[in-house]
Amino acid sequence: MAENTTGASGRNVLEIARAELGQTEQPAGSNRTKYGAWFGLDGYPWCMMFVQWCFDQAGQTLPYKTASCSALLNWYRKNQPERIVTEPQPCDIIIYNFGHTGIVAGAADHTVTAVEGNTSPSNAGSQDNGGGVYRRTRNKTTVTAYIRPFDGGEQEDDMDQEKFNQMFRTAMEAYRNELRDNDSGAWSKEARDFAVASGLFAGSGTAPDGQPNYMWEDLLTREQVAQLFYRFAQRNGLT
Repeated sequence: MAENTTGASGRNVLEIARAELGQTEQPAGSNRTKYGAWFGLDGYPWCMMFVQWCFDQAGQTLPYKTASCSALLNWYRKNQPERIVTEPQPCDIIIYNFGHTGIVAGAADHTVTAVEGNTSPSNAGSQDNGGGVYRRTRNKTTVTAYIRPFDGGEQEDDMDQEKFNQMFRTAMEAYRNELRDNDSGAWSKEARDFAVASGLFAGSGTAPDGQPNYMWEDLLTREQVAQLFYRFAQRNGLT
């Protein structure tokens, strides 16, 4: 799929959205974000304000300014019904049937992936008032409509190794930002409690809720593995 909704800023709207991954409300639970401040409605649910902000930053300001998912969809139904499409493409606006929205990043047979504002990083939290920008993959049965606000032409394929490396680094950094929290499975609780209590894991900084951030689902480097085994050996008198 072409990801090519590029406007006056020279940046793709999806690229702009991805750069925001991991952004959260400050303070937590306040609905206060730079997107709400830009829109002029800070402190209110902001998933649509995030979408509006991304398109504006790309130089593709949407023709109808609203913070309401249903209001935007109704506007397109009345004024530009041809912009409501059945098959999603990257950079489309996705409208969910639970009062939520995002920017499409890709799609499979039964699922669609989008970058969404004001959602949770997993199904454990609120899906339409979750407090952060995250990439989410959902079943297509949750979708009410896809809106394609602007047409985009095929871009020239000028990818080289340097550009690919930079794109990969950017994507990996965005992906890891999604993992840098305390989300974890119940199956590992006993092991996690042991690792913290014994000092094997110390965490890195604090999570949005003020708790130590152990980043349980983040990647583990060989250097970190070596340090982990070394601490374990010290604890058991093996060094």
